[in-house]
Amino acid sequence: MGNHSEVTEFILSGLTDRPELQVLLFVVFLLIYGITLLGNGGMILLITIDPRLHTPMYFFLNNLSFCDLCISLIISPKMLLNFLAERKSISFTACAVQMYLSIIFSDVEFLLLAVMAFDRYVAICNPLLYTVTMSSHLCKQLVAGVYALGVVDSMIHTWLTFRLSFCSSNILNHFFCDILPLLVLSCSDTHINEIVMFALTGCITGGSFVIVLLSYVYIISTILQICSAQGRRKAFSTCTFHLTAVVLSFGTLLFMYLRPTSSYFMDRDKMTSMFYTLVIPMLNPLIYSLRNTEVNDALRKAMKKLLTNS
Repeated sequence: MGNHSEVTEFILSGLTDRPELQVLLFVVFLLIYGITLLGNGGMILLITIDPRLHTPMYFFLNNLSFCDLCISLIISPKMLLNFLAERKSISFTACAVQMYLSIIFSDVEFLLLAVMAFDRYVAICNPLLYTVTMSSHLCKQLVAGVYALGVVDSMIHTWLTFRLSFCSSNILNHFFCDILPLLVLSCSDTHINEIVMFALTGCITGGSFVIVLLSYVYIISTILQICSAQGRRKAFSTCTFHLTAVVLSFGTLLFMYLRPTSSYFMDRDKMTSMFYTLVIPMLNPLIYSLRNTEVNDALRKAMKKLLTNS
C-alpha cells in the first residue's frame, strides 16, 4: 500500500471515551443495526418475490436497499464490538478494506438517488414513453455504471490515503476508517489528497445533485401544468419518498466533505458520519414504505400468504 511508516494498526476512539455510556450506546446501536438489517433485507425480499414491484423504480430501490445493508454490515459490527472491547484496534489492512468498501457503497447510494430522480422525471414528464425509455437493459446498464464509478473512485481515495505516512500517532478519532480522520492523523503532506477528495466528491456528489435538481425542476413544472388538484397530488406523491431521502443524504454528505480539513472538528463530524452511515440506512426503508400503497399492499399480501401456509 506504500510507505506507511511503522504503523500496523489503528486505535478507534469511537463515539465517546466515557465508560459509563458504552453499554447504553451498544444497546442503542444494536437496535439501529437490527432495524437496518430487517428493514432493508425485508425490502429486498419483498421486491424480489412480488411481481407487481418488478418495475424500474423498485429495481433501483432494491439496489438502494442493498447498498444500505452493505454500509451497515461494513461499519456496525466492528463499532458494536468496540463498545464492549478494552482494546479498540483495527489492523492497517482491515482499515483500508473498510474504507474502500464504505466509499464504494456510499458513492453508489448517491448515484442511485440521481438515477431514481431521472426515472421519476421520465415517468412524470414522458409517461407514454416510460416503458420504452426505462427498459430493463437500460436499468441494468445504469446500475452497472453506478457501481463502476463507485469502485474507481474508492480505489483512488484508498490508494492515495494509505500511501501516506502515519508516524506520530495511531489513535484515530473516529468510529470507523474514513478519509478525513486519516488525513488529519497523517504526518505527510495531504494537499494532493484534499484536492483529489474535493474534485472527486464534487464530481460524484455535485453531478448527482445537479441531475436530481434538474429532474425535479422539470417534474415540478410538469406537475403544475396538470389541471386537477387530485392529479397534481397523485403525481407529486410518487416523488415525496425519493425527495425526502435526497434531502437527508445529500445535505449530510455536502456538510461532511465539501470543506477543507482545517475546518474539520472531529467530535462534531463523528455525529454527522454516524447519521449518514448508520441512521440514514435505517430510515430509508421506512421512508419508502411509509404511506407507499404498492409496498404496503405487497407486504400485506406476503404476510397473508405466510400466515395461510403456516
